[in-house]
Amino acid sequence: MSAADAARRWGAVEEPRLIKDRENAVYEIALKDGARAALRLHRAGYQSDAAIRSELWWMTRLADAGLPVPMPIQALDGESLAKSGGRTASVVSWVEGDQFGDGETLLPADAEWVGARYSALGRLIAEMHDVTDALELPEGFDRPRWGREAYTGPDPLWGRFWENPALTVEEADLMHEARERMDASLATFERDGADVGLIHADLLRENVLVEGEDLSIIDFDDCGFGFRTYDLATALVQGIGDPMYSAARSALCSGYRQARHVASPLADDVELFVALRCFASAGWIMTRADPRDPKMRFYAERAVNAARLLVG
Repeated sequence: MSAADAARRWGAVEEPRLIKDRENAVYEIALKDGARAALRLHRAGYQSDAAIRSELWWMTRLADAGLPVPMPIQALDGESLAKSGGRTASVVSWVEGDQFGDGETLLPADAEWVGARYSALGRLIAEMHDVTDALELPEGFDRPRWGREAYTGPDPLWGRFWENPALTVEEADLMHEARERMDASLATFERDGADVGLIHADLLRENVLVEGEDLSIIDFDDCGFGFRTYDLATALVQGIGDPMYSAARSALCSGYRQARHVASPLADDVELFVALRCFASAGWIMTRADPRDPKMRFYAERAVNAARLLVG
């Protein structure tokens, strides 16, 4: 079954238009009532049907609470999922807006703009966490566990980053040491009762949309149970090296504290999780690019730089 066949399960009246093809192939479709929607063909083997249903359940509860996230849409047969050529299909409502940014563009050198935008994002993340804490998860709810083992255990969810083929021998040795340091730090966080719960886990700039002064969050494909600070870190990781990075981090944490009424994460704590995301991404790219692809070296080098700061 093609994307067009899957779209017809939801009553689409036009051929799907491909928007992106990364973890999922995402298409824009038009429904019979004229509404636009996003059809997702989920990457085979990445998330189980039970996990996708759980993702959709969480998105529905967030949308019901008034958060600006996509609302899942049932197919004509009342089901939330359909099969398409061995892949699982789902549909969510269309969210208007432009991407918050990307990993290749510097933030505007405008402290007021950066402060307002990242403070708003911090408040939105805090509201997402607050609403989630009040939910009673249904029986069978199934999402990945983004705990210490998922990052620094022998088989991380996104791959053994210390074996990235773009690393030199010396860099690989450094990554082994950094992995041990990171594992010890995460163990301390767990022991000391770190704030843990459902997180988006992939709040890159591409997954935050801007419409006027309003922000929305999309792409919950990697959501799971993990450290709440990781959501702040993923919102910052693409800004490493940006002259406005410190201002963005300060505003993000301040906005989060104001809305969630918790102690603002310390800069060192946030930086630890930024490094953690760098490490995880160096593993993620290993199954998604040829070893000679420049992206392999980009993610490896970014992880090495983070490791140097961690190890000292």
